[in-house]
Amino acid sequence: MLEWAWPWLALALPLPWLIGRLLPPARSVGGSALRLPYALKGLDVAGGATPVPRWRRVLAWFAWTLLIAAAARPQWLGEAQSLPRSGRDMLLAVDASGSMSTQDMEIGGDVVSRYSAVKMIAGDFIRRRVGDRIGLIVFGSQAYLLTPLTFDRDTVSKQLNESSIGLPGRETAIGDAVGLGIKRLRDRPQDERVMILLTDGVNDAGELDPHKSIELAVAEHVKIYTIGIGAEAMRVDGFFGSRTVNPSADLDARLLTTMAEKTGGHFYRARNTAELAQIYAEIDKLEPSADAQEQFRPIDELFHWPLAGALLIALLTGLRSVPLPRPFTAKAMP
Repeated sequence: MLEWAWPWLALALPLPWLIGRLLPPARSVGGSALRLPYALKGLDVAGGATPVPRWRRVLAWFAWTLLIAAAARPQWLGEAQSLPRSGRDMLLAVDASGSMSTQDMEIGGDVVSRYSAVKMIAGDFIRRRVGDRIGLIVFGSQAYLLTPLTFDRDTVSKQLNESSIGLPGRETAIGDAVGLGIKRLRDRPQDERVMILLTDGVNDAGELDPHKSIELAVAEHVKIYTIGIGAEAMRVDGFFGSRTVNPSADLDARLLTTMAEKTGGHFYRARNTAELAQIYAEIDKLEPSADAQEQFRPIDELFHWPLAGALLIALLTGLRSVPLPRPFTAKAMP
């Protein structure tokens, strides 16, 4: 939709006509004609000023109208778009150690690894967090920040999908992951610092003790939701036949529960993909994303078009009024 930012400038449109009506005409200056080295075509050097042609007056009015139109700032308003309010600063810390390759999850009837299930369900969670800054940490023997806090949820999802098991090492450094998350969140507003930690093991690597990381999280007001992933029963084929084992025997549920309770979060147990999806849905309710009711309309400035038209008219009129010299004729020498 076309709109004018300063439409009141249209009141200046009749200004040249008013000036011509109210001001007295300029006096003609008499005197001898100026001698020039050559005669100028279309210029009466002996008489007074020649009258302004009608076509030039019309072009002058047209150029003045275009200048007024440019000064009024024509704008094109685009379609209304939602502008999300600033929401929470949320870091996802995902375990990418070797044990996440255990295939005790199902997606669509197919058995998949724990990490594949996390990619699918956490990716959907990321896409729903409109208005939040999302960051991604993967940890194994060490913790790495794959994506800093950003509104670009597509990039976070892409980084999660492109990460792989064992990239940060085969062991599990829970304390380092929490410490790195606290470091990235400490400069954000206190009421918006949220961290979701997902793991299937026990802290057996890293430099920061996980209990010390809990104290740091409490001091920095970082709320941590912890998720322990992995089935509790899985059939394994062996030399003496199949047997049922607990693939999550190494999960340190006590540590994860303490971490969540002391920081104001909650500990969840995900034994299958359905429970994992339900957990992320519950976190979505406990930590609602920003309200996206505010809207804005993109504005494209169009003043340069009428301004360019006025300048073009002035240029063409000026070139048309430039007198051309008479052709030079050489005389033969006696």
